[in-house]
Amino acid sequence: MSTEVAAREAEVPAPAVPALEVRGLVKHYPGVKALDGVDLEVRQHEVLGLAGENGAGKSTLLKALVGLVRPDAGDIYVRGEKVRLRSVVEAAGHGIGMVFQEQSLVPNLTAAENIVLGSEAAGVRGGLYRWSTMRRLAQEQLDKIGSPIDPLARTDSLTFAERQMVEIAKVLRIEQRSQNAPVIILDEPTSVLETKEIDTLFTQVRRLREFASVVFVSHRLDEVLDVCDRVSVLRGGVSAGEVATAGADPSDLHRMMIGSTGSDDHYHGASAAARDTVGGAEGGEGAGSRTGRPRLEVRGLSGRTFRDVDLEVAAGEIVAVVGVHGSGREDVCRALFGAEPTTTGTIRLDGETLDLSGTRAACAAGIGYVPAERKTEGMVGPMSVADNMTLVAQGSRCTGPFTSRRKQAKLVDHWIERLSIRVPHRNTPIGRLSGGNQQKVVLARWLVGGEIKLLLLDHPTRGLDIGARSEVYRLMRELAANGVATVLLADSLEEAIGMADRVVVMSDGRVGTEVACPEGGKPTPLDLVKEMV
Repeated sequence: MSTEVAAREAEVPAPAVPALEVRGLVKHYPGVKALDGVDLEVRQHEVLGLAGENGAGKSTLLKALVGLVRPDAGDIYVRGEKVRLRSVVEAAGHGIGMVFQEQSLVPNLTAAENIVLGSEAAGVRGGLYRWSTMRRLAQEQLDKIGSPIDPLARTDSLTFAERQMVEIAKVLRIEQRSQNAPVIILDEPTSVLETKEIDTLFTQVRRLREFASVVFVSHRLDEVLDVCDRVSVLRGGVSAGEVATAGADPSDLHRMMIGSTGSDDHYHGASAAARDTVGGAEGGEGAGSRTGRPRLEVRGLSGRTFRDVDLEVAAGEIVAVVGVHGSGREDVCRALFGAEPTTTGTIRLDGETLDLSGTRAACAAGIGYVPAERKTEGMVGPMSVADNMTLVAQGSRCTGPFTSRRKQAKLVDHWIERLSIRVPHRNTPIGRLSGGNQQKVVLARWLVGGEIKLLLLDHPTRGLDIGARSEVYRLMRELAANGVATVLLADSLEEAIGMADRVVVMSDGRVGTEVACPEGGKPTPLDLVKEMV
Protein backbone atom coordinates (compact mmCIF):
# COMPACT_ATOMS: atom_id res chain seq x y z
CA MET A 1 0.00 0.00 0.00
CA SER A 2 1.44 3.41 -0.95
CA THR A 3 2.02 6.11 1.61
CA GLU A 4 -0.57 8.32 -0.15
CA VAL A 5 -3.32 5.63 -0.02
CA ALA A 6 -2.54 4.89 3.62
CA ALA A 7 -2.81 8.59 4.45
CA ARG A 8 -6.21 8.86 2.71
CA GLU A 9 -7.56 5.82 4.58
CA ALA A 10 -6.27 7.23 7.85
CA GLU A 11 -8.44 10.30 7.28
CA VAL A 12 -11.62 8.19 7.20
CA PRO A 13 -12.95 7.88 10.78
CA ALA A 14 -13.64 4.38 12.03
CA PRO A 15 -17.31 3.56 12.37
CA ALA A 16 -18.59 4.17 15.89
CA VAL A 17 -19.20 1.09 17.99
CA PRO A 18 -22.98 0.52 18.37
CA ALA A 19 -24.39 1.48 21.75
CA LEU A 20 -26.30 -1.82 21.79
CA GLU A 21 -26.19 -4.78 19.43
CA VAL A 22 -28.13 -8.04 19.26
CA ARG A 23 -26.93 -10.96 17.15
CA GLY A 24 -29.00 -14.05 16.42
CA LEU A 25 -31.18 -13.88 19.53
CA VAL A 26 -33.42 -16.94 20.04
CA LYS A 27 -36.08 -17.54 22.68
CA HIS A 28 -38.51 -20.48 22.86
CA TYR A 29 -41.64 -20.89 24.97
CA PRO A 30 -43.77 -24.06 25.01
CA GLY A 31 -45.32 -24.24 21.56
CA VAL A 32 -44.03 -20.80 20.55
CA LYS A 33 -40.76 -19.52 19.08
CA ALA A 34 -40.91 -15.92 20.24
CA LEU A 35 -37.51 -14.95 18.76
CA ASP A 36 -35.89 -16.79 15.90
CA GLY A 37 -32.44 -15.32 15.26
CA VAL A 38 -33.19 -11.61 15.72
CA ASP A 39 -30.52 -9.05 14.85
CA LEU A 40 -30.71 -5.45 16.07
CA GLU A 41 -28.31 -2.51 16.14
CA VAL A 42 -28.81 0.64 18.19
CA ARG A 43 -26.30 3.29 17.19
CA GLN A 44 -24.91 5.91 19.49
CA HIS A 45 -26.96 9.11 19.79
CA GLU A 46 -29.90 7.91 17.72
CA VAL A 47 -33.56 7.12 18.30
CA LEU A 48 -34.31 3.68 16.88
CA GLY A 49 -37.93 2.75 16.33
CA LEU A 50 -39.03 -0.85 16.86
CA ALA A 51 -42.23 -1.88 15.07
CA GLY A 52 -44.14 -5.09 14.57
CA GLU A 53 -47.53 -6.68 15.03
CA ASN A 54 -48.67 -7.98 18.41
CA GLY A 55 -46.93 -11.32 18.78
CA ALA A 56 -44.03 -10.33 16.52
CA GLY A 57 -41.55 -10.73 19.39
CA LYS A 58 -41.05 -7.10 20.46
CA SER A 59 -41.91 -7.64 24.14
CA THR A 60 -39.66 -10.71 24.42
CA LEU A 61 -36.78 -8.84 22.79
CA LEU A 62 -37.17 -5.85 25.10
CA LYS A 63 -37.33 -8.07 28.18
CA ALA A 64 -34.12 -9.78 27.08
CA LEU A 65 -32.43 -6.38 26.78
CA VAL A 66 -33.28 -5.46 30.40
CA GLY A 67 -32.53 -8.84 31.96
CA LEU A 68 -36.08 -10.09 32.49
CA VAL A 69 -35.77 -12.90 29.92
CA ARG A 70 -32.74 -15.09 29.31
CA PRO A 71 -32.40 -15.97 25.62
CA ASP A 72 -31.79 -19.57 24.55
CA ALA A 73 -29.16 -18.52 22.01
CA GLY A 74 -27.56 -15.42 20.57
CA ASP A 75 -25.44 -12.60 21.94
CA ILE A 76 -25.95 -9.08 23.31
CA TYR A 77 -23.22 -6.46 23.07
CA VAL A 78 -23.13 -3.14 24.92
CA ARG A 79 -20.65 -0.68 23.36
CA GLY A 80 -18.81 -3.60 21.78
CA GLU A 81 -18.59 -5.66 24.97
CA LYS A 82 -20.41 -9.00 25.09
CA VAL A 83 -22.65 -9.08 28.16
CA ARG A 84 -25.01 -11.43 29.99
CA LEU A 85 -27.99 -9.55 31.36
CA ARG A 86 -29.48 -11.67 34.13
CA SER A 87 -31.45 -8.98 35.96
CA VAL A 88 -32.76 -5.44 35.69
CA VAL A 89 -30.00 -4.35 38.09
CA GLU A 90 -27.30 -5.78 35.79
CA ALA A 91 -28.88 -4.10 32.78
CA ALA A 92 -28.99 -0.78 34.66
CA GLY A 93 -25.30 -1.22 35.53
CA HIS A 94 -24.61 -1.29 31.80
CA GLY A 95 -26.76 1.80 31.31
CA ILE A 96 -29.89 0.09 29.96
CA GLY A 97 -33.27 1.16 31.36
CA MET A 98 -36.85 0.70 30.24
CA VAL A 99 -40.22 2.40 30.64
CA PHE A 100 -42.67 -0.51 30.63
CA GLN A 101 -45.96 -0.32 28.76
CA GLU A 102 -47.93 -1.87 31.63
CA GLN A 103 -46.15 0.23 34.28
CA SER A 104 -43.94 -1.06 37.09
CA LEU A 105 -44.52 1.43 39.89
CA VAL A 106 -45.25 0.49 43.51
CA PRO A 107 -48.71 2.03 44.12
CA ASN A 108 -48.44 2.67 47.88
CA LEU A 109 -45.15 4.57 47.59
CA THR A 110 -44.74 8.23 46.70
CA ALA A 111 -43.70 9.36 43.25
CA ALA A 112 -40.29 10.32 44.69
CA GLU A 113 -39.75 6.87 46.23
CA ASN A 114 -40.59 5.21 42.92
CA ILE A 115 -38.31 7.51 40.96
CA VAL A 116 -35.25 6.79 43.13
CA LEU A 117 -36.14 3.14 43.80
CA GLY A 118 -32.95 1.07 43.67
CA SER A 119 -30.66 4.09 44.04
CA GLU A 120 -31.87 5.67 47.26
CA ALA A 121 -28.46 5.98 48.95
CA ALA A 122 -28.22 9.75 48.51
CA GLY A 123 -31.63 10.20 50.09
CA VAL A 124 -31.07 7.96 53.15
CA ARG A 125 -29.30 8.73 56.43
CA GLY A 126 -29.13 6.29 59.32
CA GLY A 127 -31.63 4.02 57.64
CA LEU A 128 -34.24 6.80 57.37
CA TYR A 129 -35.39 8.78 54.35
CA ARG A 130 -34.20 12.37 54.10
CA TRP A 131 -37.42 13.57 52.52
CA SER A 132 -36.04 16.94 51.43
CA THR A 133 -33.26 15.17 49.51
CA MET A 134 -35.66 12.56 48.10
CA ARG A 135 -37.93 15.31 46.87
CA ARG A 136 -35.04 17.19 45.27
CA LEU A 137 -33.72 14.07 43.49
CA ALA A 138 -37.16 13.28 42.11
CA GLN A 139 -37.90 16.88 41.17
CA GLU A 140 -34.74 16.99 39.04
CA GLN A 141 -36.10 14.19 36.89
CA LEU A 142 -39.67 15.51 36.76
CA ASP A 143 -38.35 18.92 35.68
CA LYS A 144 -36.65 17.29 32.69
CA ILE A 145 -40.02 16.30 31.28
CA GLY A 146 -41.89 19.39 32.44
CA SER A 147 -44.18 17.46 34.77
CA PRO A 148 -46.09 19.33 37.54
CA ILE A 149 -46.55 16.16 39.64
CA ASP A 150 -45.85 16.57 43.37
CA PRO A 151 -42.94 14.21 44.16
CA LEU A 152 -44.50 13.39 47.54
CA ALA A 153 -47.89 12.39 46.09
CA ARG A 154 -48.82 8.74 46.56
CA THR A 155 -48.55 6.93 43.26
CA ASP A 156 -51.99 5.31 43.55
CA SER A 157 -53.54 8.79 43.74
CA LEU A 158 -52.21 9.69 40.28
CA THR A 159 -53.95 9.14 36.97
CA PHE A 160 -52.65 6.63 34.46
CA ALA A 161 -51.09 9.42 32.38
CA GLU A 162 -49.42 10.94 35.45
CA ARG A 163 -48.03 7.54 36.46
CA GLN A 164 -46.61 7.19 32.95
CA MET A 165 -44.71 10.45 33.42
CA VAL A 166 -43.35 9.12 36.73
CA GLU A 167 -42.17 6.00 34.87
CA ILE A 168 -40.27 8.17 32.41
CA ALA A 169 -38.74 10.26 35.20
CA LYS A 170 -37.72 7.05 36.97
CA VAL A 171 -35.83 5.64 34.00
CA LEU A 172 -34.04 8.94 33.43
CA ARG A 173 -32.22 8.44 36.75
CA ILE A 174 -30.17 5.80 34.97
CA GLU A 175 -27.88 8.73 34.11
CA GLN A 176 -26.82 8.74 37.76
CA ARG A 177 -26.64 4.93 38.08
CA SER A 178 -24.24 4.20 35.22
CA GLN A 179 -20.94 5.66 34.09
CA ASN A 180 -21.81 4.74 30.51
CA ALA A 181 -23.96 6.65 28.05
CA PRO A 182 -27.41 5.18 28.69
CA VAL A 183 -29.65 3.20 26.36
CA ILE A 184 -33.26 4.04 27.22
CA ILE A 185 -36.12 1.84 26.01
CA LEU A 186 -39.58 3.43 25.78
CA ASP A 187 -42.30 0.79 25.35
CA GLU A 188 -45.54 2.46 24.19
CA PRO A 189 -44.85 5.62 26.23
CA THR A 190 -47.61 7.68 24.57
CA SER A 191 -50.48 5.19 24.83
CA VAL A 192 -52.46 7.28 27.36
CA LEU A 193 -50.90 10.72 27.01
CA GLU A 194 -52.70 13.81 25.79
CA THR A 195 -51.38 15.76 22.79
CA LYS A 196 -49.58 18.35 24.95
CA GLU A 197 -47.94 15.60 27.02
CA ILE A 198 -46.86 13.75 23.87
CA ASP A 199 -45.25 16.92 22.53
CA THR A 200 -43.38 17.30 25.84
CA LEU A 201 -42.25 13.68 25.69
CA PHE A 202 -41.00 14.00 22.12
CA THR A 203 -39.03 17.10 23.09
CA GLN A 204 -37.44 15.06 25.87
CA VAL A 205 -36.68 12.13 23.54
CA ARG A 206 -34.90 14.45 21.14
CA ARG A 207 -32.90 15.85 24.06
CA LEU A 208 -31.98 12.34 25.16
CA ARG A 209 -30.41 11.74 21.76
CA GLU A 210 -27.68 14.24 22.65
CA PHE A 211 -26.22 12.05 25.41
CA ALA A 212 -27.98 8.67 25.04
CA SER A 213 -29.45 6.16 22.63
CA VAL A 214 -33.18 5.51 22.62
CA VAL A 215 -35.28 2.54 21.51
CA PHE A 216 -38.81 3.80 20.87
CA VAL A 217 -41.66 1.30 20.55
CA SER A 218 -45.13 2.39 19.44
CA HIS A 219 -48.01 1.00 17.41
CA ARG A 220 -48.73 4.54 16.26
CA LEU A 221 -46.60 4.45 13.15
CA ASP A 222 -46.85 8.19 12.52
CA GLU A 223 -45.22 8.76 15.93
CA VAL A 224 -42.43 6.33 15.09
CA LEU A 225 -41.68 8.19 11.87
CA ASP A 226 -41.88 11.57 13.62
CA VAL A 227 -39.40 10.96 16.44
CA CYS A 228 -37.08 8.18 15.20
CA ASP A 229 -34.00 8.19 12.93
CA ARG A 230 -34.42 4.57 11.80
CA VAL A 231 -37.05 1.87 12.28
CA SER A 232 -36.35 -1.84 12.68
CA VAL A 233 -39.28 -4.17 12.00
CA LEU A 234 -39.98 -7.61 13.50
CA ARG A 235 -42.36 -10.10 11.94
CA GLY A 236 -43.07 -13.54 13.36
CA GLY A 237 -40.05 -13.48 15.66
CA VAL A 238 -37.53 -12.61 12.93
CA SER A 239 -35.98 -9.39 11.68
CA ALA A 240 -38.02 -8.20 8.68
CA GLY A 241 -35.69 -5.32 7.83
CA GLU A 242 -35.16 -1.68 8.65
CA VAL A 243 -35.90 1.65 7.02
CA ALA A 244 -34.67 5.22 7.45
CA THR A 245 -37.54 7.45 8.53
CA ALA A 246 -36.63 10.24 6.13
CA GLY A 247 -39.04 9.93 3.22
CA ALA A 248 -40.87 6.89 4.66
CA ASP A 249 -44.58 6.76 5.49
CA PRO A 250 -46.78 4.48 7.65
CA SER A 251 -47.74 2.28 4.69
CA ASP A 252 -44.07 1.39 4.18
CA LEU A 253 -43.81 0.16 7.75
CA HIS A 254 -47.15 -1.61 7.63
CA ARG A 255 -46.12 -3.45 4.48
CA MET A 256 -42.99 -4.68 6.25
CA MET A 257 -44.99 -5.68 9.34
CA ILE A 258 -47.70 -7.76 7.68
CA GLY A 259 -47.04 -7.62 3.96
CA SER A 260 -49.85 -5.24 3.01
CA THR A 261 -50.63 -1.52 3.20
CA GLY A 262 -52.54 0.16 6.00
CA SER A 263 -55.76 2.06 5.47
CA ASP A 264 -58.35 3.90 7.51
CA ASP A 265 -60.87 1.46 5.98
CA HIS A 266 -60.37 -0.70 9.09
CA TYR A 267 -62.79 1.65 10.87
CA HIS A 268 -65.85 0.99 8.71
CA GLY A 269 -64.78 -1.72 6.30
CA ALA A 270 -66.24 -4.52 8.43
CA SER A 271 -69.60 -2.90 9.07
CA ALA A 272 -71.50 -3.97 5.97
CA ALA A 273 -69.87 -7.38 5.97
CA ALA A 274 -70.91 -7.87 9.57
CA ARG A 275 -74.53 -7.13 8.77
CA ASP A 276 -74.51 -9.49 5.80
CA THR A 277 -72.81 -12.26 7.76
CA VAL A 278 -74.42 -12.00 11.17
CA GLY A 279 -77.64 -10.20 10.43
CA GLY A 280 -79.29 -7.37 12.35
CA ALA A 281 -80.94 -7.66 15.73
CA GLU A 282 -84.51 -8.79 16.01
CA GLY A 283 -87.05 -6.12 15.31
CA GLY A 284 -84.80 -4.34 12.83
CA GLU A 285 -82.54 -2.76 15.46
CA GLY A 286 -79.36 -2.98 13.40
CA ALA A 287 -76.20 -0.91 13.70
CA GLY A 288 -76.89 2.76 14.25
CA SER A 289 -80.65 2.34 14.74
CA ARG A 290 -82.29 4.81 17.17
CA THR A 291 -85.94 3.82 16.72
CA GLY A 292 -88.14 3.22 19.76
CA ARG A 293 -86.95 3.28 23.37
CA PRO A 294 -83.17 3.55 23.86
CA ARG A 295 -81.49 0.44 25.21
CA LEU A 296 -79.48 2.51 27.72
CA GLU A 297 -80.98 5.57 29.42
CA VAL A 298 -78.93 7.56 31.93
CA ARG A 299 -80.57 10.50 33.69
CA GLY A 300 -78.95 12.98 36.10
CA LEU A 301 -76.10 10.66 37.06
CA SER A 302 -73.62 12.21 39.49
CA GLY A 303 -70.53 10.87 41.20
CA ARG A 304 -67.11 11.83 42.49
CA THR A 305 -65.86 13.39 39.23
CA PHE A 306 -69.04 13.88 37.18
CA ARG A 307 -72.48 15.40 37.65
CA ASP A 308 -75.90 15.52 35.99
CA VAL A 309 -74.87 13.18 33.18
CA ASP A 310 -77.58 12.32 30.65
CA LEU A 311 -76.82 9.67 28.04
CA GLU A 312 -78.77 7.48 25.65
CA VAL A 313 -77.56 4.58 23.53
CA ALA A 314 -79.82 2.62 21.20
CA ALA A 315 -79.59 -1.07 20.49
CA GLY A 316 -77.00 -1.58 17.77
CA GLU A 317 -75.51 1.89 18.23
CA ILE A 318 -71.91 2.80 19.04
CA VAL A 319 -71.59 6.03 21.02
CA ALA A 320 -68.12 7.42 21.70
CA VAL A 321 -67.54 9.64 24.73
CA VAL A 322 -64.58 12.00 24.33
CA GLY A 323 -62.98 14.56 26.60
CA VAL A 324 -59.68 15.89 27.86
CA HIS A 325 -57.90 14.54 30.92
CA GLY A 326 -60.12 15.08 33.97
CA SER A 327 -63.37 15.28 32.00
CA GLY A 328 -64.86 12.43 34.05
CA ARG A 329 -65.64 10.11 31.15
CA GLU A 330 -63.64 7.15 32.53
CA ASP A 331 -65.50 7.31 35.85
CA VAL A 332 -68.87 7.49 34.10
CA CYS A 333 -67.95 4.32 32.20
CA ARG A 334 -66.97 2.59 35.44
CA ALA A 335 -70.15 3.79 37.15
CA LEU A 336 -72.25 2.16 34.42
CA PHE A 337 -70.55 -1.12 35.36
CA GLY A 338 -71.08 -0.63 39.09
CA ALA A 339 -67.36 -0.13 39.72
CA GLU A 340 -67.64 3.57 40.66
CA PRO A 341 -70.10 4.85 43.29
CA THR A 342 -72.78 7.34 42.32
CA THR A 343 -74.73 9.79 44.46
CA THR A 344 -77.77 10.64 42.35
CA GLY A 345 -79.37 9.68 39.04
CA THR A 346 -80.94 6.67 37.37
CA ILE A 347 -79.70 4.03 34.94
CA ARG A 348 -82.21 2.09 32.83
CA LEU A 349 -81.47 -0.83 30.53
CA ASP A 350 -84.28 -1.86 28.18
CA GLY A 351 -86.67 0.18 30.33
CA GLU A 352 -85.72 -1.50 33.62
CA THR A 353 -84.17 0.64 36.36
CA LEU A 354 -80.92 -0.86 37.60
CA ASP A 355 -79.35 -0.75 41.04
CA LEU A 356 -75.67 -0.95 40.12
CA SER A 357 -74.24 -1.15 43.61
CA GLY A 358 -71.60 -3.57 42.38
CA THR A 359 -70.17 -5.22 39.29
CA ARG A 360 -72.03 -8.48 39.91
CA ALA A 361 -75.36 -6.70 39.42
CA ALA A 362 -74.08 -5.18 36.17
CA CYS A 363 -72.99 -8.58 34.85
CA ALA A 364 -76.36 -10.09 35.76
CA ALA A 365 -78.10 -7.28 33.85
CA GLY A 366 -76.14 -8.04 30.67
CA ILE A 367 -73.51 -5.29 30.91
CA GLY A 368 -69.92 -6.03 29.89
CA TYR A 369 -66.85 -3.90 30.57
CA VAL A 370 -63.39 -3.97 29.01
CA PRO A 371 -61.12 -1.82 31.23
CA ALA A 372 -58.29 0.36 30.01
CA GLU A 373 -55.75 -1.30 32.30
CA ARG A 374 -56.01 -4.79 30.82
CA LYS A 375 -53.19 -6.37 32.82
CA THR A 376 -54.39 -5.30 36.27
CA GLU A 377 -58.18 -5.14 35.86
CA GLY A 378 -59.12 -7.14 32.78
CA MET A 379 -57.46 -10.52 33.26
CA VAL A 380 -55.78 -12.90 35.68
CA GLY A 381 -52.30 -13.42 34.19
CA PRO A 382 -51.41 -16.85 35.64
CA MET A 383 -54.83 -18.34 34.77
CA SER A 384 -55.39 -20.09 31.46
CA VAL A 385 -57.04 -18.59 28.41
CA ALA A 386 -59.98 -20.93 28.98
CA ASP A 387 -60.53 -19.93 32.61
CA ASN A 388 -60.16 -16.20 31.81
CA MET A 389 -62.63 -16.46 28.96
CA THR A 390 -65.31 -18.17 31.08
CA LEU A 391 -64.60 -16.21 34.26
CA VAL A 392 -67.91 -14.30 34.18
CA ALA A 393 -70.23 -16.78 32.48
CA GLN A 394 -69.60 -19.63 34.91
CA GLY A 395 -72.80 -21.40 33.90
CA SER A 396 -71.57 -21.70 30.31
CA ARG A 397 -68.93 -24.24 31.40
CA CYS A 398 -70.99 -26.20 33.93
CA THR A 399 -73.21 -29.25 33.80
CA GLY A 400 -75.40 -28.95 36.84
CA PRO A 401 -73.32 -27.74 39.80
CA PHE A 402 -70.07 -29.13 38.37
CA THR A 403 -67.57 -27.72 35.91
CA SER A 404 -67.46 -29.67 32.65
CA ARG A 405 -64.00 -29.39 31.14
CA ARG A 406 -65.30 -30.89 27.90
CA LYS A 407 -68.08 -28.30 27.66
CA GLN A 408 -65.64 -25.50 28.49
CA ALA A 409 -63.10 -26.73 25.93
CA LYS A 410 -65.71 -26.83 23.14
CA LEU A 411 -66.95 -23.33 23.96
CA VAL A 412 -63.48 -21.79 24.30
CA ASP A 413 -62.14 -23.44 21.14
CA HIS A 414 -65.12 -22.03 19.25
CA TRP A 415 -64.29 -18.47 20.29
CA ILE A 416 -60.55 -18.94 19.77
CA GLU A 417 -61.31 -19.85 16.16
CA ARG A 418 -64.10 -17.27 15.82
CA LEU A 419 -61.87 -14.37 16.92
CA SER A 420 -58.63 -15.72 15.39
CA ILE A 421 -56.89 -15.73 18.78
CA ARG A 422 -53.29 -16.85 18.36
CA VAL A 423 -52.60 -19.18 21.26
CA PRO A 424 -50.71 -22.51 21.48
CA HIS A 425 -53.48 -24.11 23.56
CA ARG A 426 -56.58 -23.09 25.48
CA ASN A 427 -54.76 -23.96 28.72
CA THR A 428 -51.88 -21.56 28.01
CA PRO A 429 -51.67 -18.83 30.71
CA ILE A 430 -53.13 -15.64 29.26
CA GLY A 431 -50.11 -13.69 30.50
CA ARG A 432 -47.99 -15.38 27.83
CA LEU A 433 -50.07 -14.01 24.94
CA SER A 434 -49.40 -10.80 23.04
CA GLY A 435 -51.43 -7.73 23.97
CA GLY A 436 -53.76 -8.05 21.00
CA ASN A 437 -54.61 -11.66 21.74
CA GLN A 438 -55.09 -10.89 25.44
CA GLN A 439 -57.56 -8.19 24.47
CA LYS A 440 -59.52 -10.58 22.27
CA VAL A 441 -59.78 -13.05 25.16
CA VAL A 442 -61.06 -10.25 27.43
CA LEU A 443 -63.65 -9.33 24.79
CA ALA A 444 -64.66 -12.96 24.31
CA ARG A 445 -65.45 -13.17 28.04
CA TRP A 446 -68.56 -11.10 27.41
CA LEU A 447 -69.64 -13.15 24.40
CA VAL A 448 -69.50 -16.72 25.70
CA GLY A 449 -72.69 -16.29 27.73
CA GLY A 450 -74.59 -14.92 24.73
CA GLU A 451 -76.65 -12.43 26.79
CA ILE A 452 -74.68 -9.18 26.46
CA LYS A 453 -76.86 -6.07 25.97
CA LEU A 454 -74.50 -3.20 26.72
CA LEU A 455 -70.74 -3.21 26.16
CA LEU A 456 -68.51 -0.58 27.81
CA LEU A 457 -65.14 -0.28 26.07
CA ASP A 458 -62.47 1.83 27.81
CA HIS A 459 -59.62 2.32 25.31
CA PRO A 460 -60.08 -1.19 23.84
CA THR A 461 -57.31 -0.74 21.24
CA ARG A 462 -54.66 0.73 23.53
CA GLY A 463 -51.27 -0.82 22.71
CA LEU A 464 -52.60 -2.83 19.74
CA ASP A 465 -51.07 -2.83 16.27
CA ILE A 466 -52.99 -2.03 13.09
CA GLY A 467 -53.98 -5.63 12.41
CA ALA A 468 -55.21 -6.29 15.97
CA ARG A 469 -57.10 -2.98 16.02
CA SER A 470 -58.86 -3.90 12.78
CA GLU A 471 -60.00 -7.19 14.31
CA VAL A 472 -61.36 -5.42 17.39
CA TYR A 473 -63.20 -2.94 15.15
CA ARG A 474 -64.68 -5.81 13.13
CA LEU A 475 -65.93 -7.46 16.31
CA MET A 476 -67.48 -4.19 17.52
CA ARG A 477 -69.35 -3.87 14.23
CA GLU A 478 -70.60 -7.45 14.40
CA LEU A 479 -71.88 -6.91 17.94
CA ALA A 480 -73.62 -3.71 16.84
CA ALA A 481 -75.21 -5.62 13.96
CA ASN A 482 -76.60 -8.03 16.57
CA GLY A 483 -78.14 -5.19 18.57
CA VAL A 484 -75.52 -4.70 21.28
CA ALA A 485 -75.36 -1.09 22.52
CA THR A 486 -71.77 0.12 22.88
CA VAL A 487 -70.19 2.98 24.82
CA LEU A 488 -66.68 3.62 23.51
CA LEU A 489 -63.89 5.59 25.15
CA ALA A 490 -61.67 5.78 22.10
CA ASP A 491 -57.88 5.77 21.96
CA SER A 492 -57.90 8.80 19.65
CA LEU A 493 -60.35 11.30 18.19
CA GLU A 494 -59.87 9.68 14.78
CA GLU A 495 -60.96 6.36 16.24
CA ALA A 496 -64.00 7.92 17.90
CA ILE A 497 -65.10 9.56 14.66
CA GLY A 498 -64.35 6.48 12.57
CA MET A 499 -66.17 3.96 14.76
CA ALA A 500 -69.05 5.83 16.39
CA ASP A 501 -72.54 6.63 15.16
CA ARG A 502 -72.53 9.57 17.59
CA VAL A 503 -69.85 11.33 19.63
CA VAL A 504 -70.69 12.82 23.03
CA VAL A 505 -68.28 15.43 24.42
CA MET A 506 -67.62 15.65 28.18
CA SER A 507 -65.94 18.58 29.88
CA ASP A 508 -65.41 19.25 33.60
CA GLY A 509 -67.57 16.30 34.57
CA ARG A 510 -70.57 17.30 32.46
CA VAL A 511 -71.95 16.15 29.12
CA GLY A 512 -71.83 18.91 26.55
CA THR A 513 -72.13 18.78 22.78
CA GLU A 514 -73.38 15.72 20.90
CA VAL A 515 -72.12 15.23 17.34
CA ALA A 516 -73.57 12.80 14.79
CA CYS A 517 -71.12 10.87 12.60
CA PRO A 518 -72.93 10.04 9.34
CA GLU A 519 -70.92 8.23 6.68
CA GLY A 520 -71.11 11.13 4.27
CA GLY A 521 -70.26 14.03 6.57
CA LYS A 522 -68.13 13.13 9.53
CA PRO A 523 -66.71 15.82 11.82
CA THR A 524 -62.98 16.39 11.99
CA PRO A 525 -60.81 15.97 15.10
CA LEU A 526 -60.49 19.77 15.19
CA ASP A 527 -64.28 20.07 15.39
CA LEU A 528 -64.29 17.90 18.52
CA VAL A 529 -61.29 19.64 20.09
CA LYS A 530 -63.14 22.97 19.86
CA GLU A 531 -66.00 21.43 21.86
CA MET A 532 -63.73 19.73 24.42
CA VAL A 533 -61.84 22.82 25.59
